[in-house]
Amino acid sequence: MFKTRKLWSTCLIAATLPCSALALTPRESDATQAAAIHTLPEFVEFLKLPNVMHKSTADMRKNADWVEAAFKRHGFEARQLPDGETPMVFAQAPGASPKRKTVLFYAHMDGQAVFPKDWDQADPFQPVLKQKGIDGKLAPIPIEKITKGGAVDPEWRLFARSAADDKAPIMMLMAAMDALKAQGKTAGINIKIIIDSHEEGGPPTLKDVVQNNLELLKADAVVMLDGPMHPSNKPTLVFGHRGGMGFDLTVFAGNNDAHSGHFGNFLPDPSFALAHLLSTMRDMDGRVLIPGFYDGVDMSPAMKKILAAVPDDEAAIRARIGIARNEKVGDNYQEAMNYPTFNITSMVSGQPGSRRSVIPAFATASVSSRTVPGTPPGRQIALVRKWVEAQGYHLVESEPTDDERGKFPLIAAIRGGGGMPALMTPLDAAVGKWAAAAFADVFGQDPIRIPIMGGGVPTRPLADGLKVPILLIPLVNADNNQHAANENLRLGNYKTGVESLYALFVAKFTN
Repeated sequence: MFKTRKLWSTCLIAATLPCSALALTPRESDATQAAAIHTLPEFVEFLKLPNVMHKSTADMRKNADWVEAAFKRHGFEARQLPDGETPMVFAQAPGASPKRKTVLFYAHMDGQAVFPKDWDQADPFQPVLKQKGIDGKLAPIPIEKITKGGAVDPEWRLFARSAADDKAPIMMLMAAMDALKAQGKTAGINIKIIIDSHEEGGPPTLKDVVQNNLELLKADAVVMLDGPMHPSNKPTLVFGHRGGMGFDLTVFAGNNDAHSGHFGNFLPDPSFALAHLLSTMRDMDGRVLIPGFYDGVDMSPAMKKILAAVPDDEAAIRARIGIARNEKVGDNYQEAMNYPTFNITSMVSGQPGSRRSVIPAFATASVSSRTVPGTPPGRQIALVRKWVEAQGYHLVESEPTDDERGKFPLIAAIRGGGGMPALMTPLDAAVGKWAAAAFADVFGQDPIRIPIMGGGVPTRPLADGLKVPILLIPLVNADNNQHAANENLRLGNYKTGVESLYALFVAKFTN
C-alpha cells in the first residue's frame, strides 16, 4: 500500500526509548512509518474542524460526519450513534470472529474551549507546524512539510486545539489499521471503537449511549486512549484514575453586611471564622486532619513497591510547576496521587474590589476533593459534615432563619458533594498483561505501569454498562498543554502511537 522507504528521520528519544524498528520486522516498521506519514495530511484537515461542543452543535456534527467517513476510508465499518444533537461515532474492523477477544477502544473528538488571544498563532483551528531552532525556541515551518510527504523530524510539533487531546489517537487508530492491511495480517483481536462527542464540553451523555447500544458495544475489555504519557515518554499503562467531588462551605455571621466601624469587635467576622475552620481540616504539609478521610487507601507494601518503581523526576516536577517544596502526603509523587485530596479552589467574602468598610454577612470556600478507590465521594462528604459539626457548627441547608441566628453562635452550610467515583483495574488483569506484552514486543522493554492517575476520565458509564475491565493507554507527549493555549503534539509520539496501536491490534488477547 505504501512505499517502503525511510520516512522518519530519527528514532524516538533514543536515550530512553529503543527504536521500535529493532522489535518490529523491517516490513512492519516500514508499514507503520508509512501509515503514519500517509495520515498526517488527514490529521491536519481534521484539526481544522472546530470542536467546542458547547459553542456549536453544528460543528460537532461536522466532526462526527468527518470521523465516520474517515473510518470508512481506512477500512472500518462505521456509523453514527444518536446522541441528541451531537452524535457519537462507532467503528469496527470487519471480519470479527467469536474465537477472538473483543477490545473496545475509546477516544473523544470534542475539545476544550479556546481563547485565541492566549495562543501564539492567529487561529487555534489552523494547525501550525514548528521546529526548535539553534536558540532552543520553537518557530513555525511550512505545514507542507507534513502535508506533501517526505521525511519527518520526530521533534517537530503540531500546534492546534485537540492536536493531542484527543484527535491524535483517533487518527492513530486509522493509521494502525492501514499498517495492518499493508501487511496482509489478521488482527489478534476483534476491534471496536467508540468516539465520544461530550467528554470535554458535556453534558455527559456516554451513559445513555452505552445503555442504548449494549450489544453493539459488547467487549471483553475497554482501552481508553486519553491523557498524557509518563514524562519520560516511555510506553505507559494506566490502570485507574481519581474520582472527584466538590462542595461549597459557607460560614454565616450577621443577617446583612454591617458597618465595620459601628460593629467591629462586636459582630463576628465570618472570614476569620471560615479560615479557622478550614485550618482544622488540613495541616501545613497538606495532610487532611478529618478523622477517617484516608481510611481505605491502599498503602500496602506491595502497592508502595509498585508506586516507587515509577521513574518520576520530582525535582523536574517541582521546577515545572514552580515550587521549592512539595506537600508531604505520601512518600513520593505516585503515593500522593493515591491519596484523596482536599483543596480550596476559591474563597469569597463580601464584594472583592469594592473597598467597602463592612463586615460581610458570610464567607464561602469552594472545595474540590479528588477521591481514590476506597474513599467514595458520599462517605467523604459525610466525614466533612461530621467534622464541621464537631467544631461546634450548626448546619443549615439554606439561609439561616432568625430563630436559628438567635439560637446558634456558629452556623454553616455545606452545599453540593456529589461526584464521580474513582476507578482502578487490578494490576494483574488480563487486559494489562496483554497490553504490556504487546508493548514489550514492539519497544523492547516493559512499559511503565501507573496504578492511578490524578485526573479523571469518563470510565464509569463503560465500567457500569459493559462490566469489563478498563485500561488507559496514553499515547501523546506529557508536555502537550492539553486544555490550555498552545496545545501541541510531538510528531515522534504520533509515530510511536501508530506502532503501539498496531502492536495491540496484532497481539492475541488471552485470559
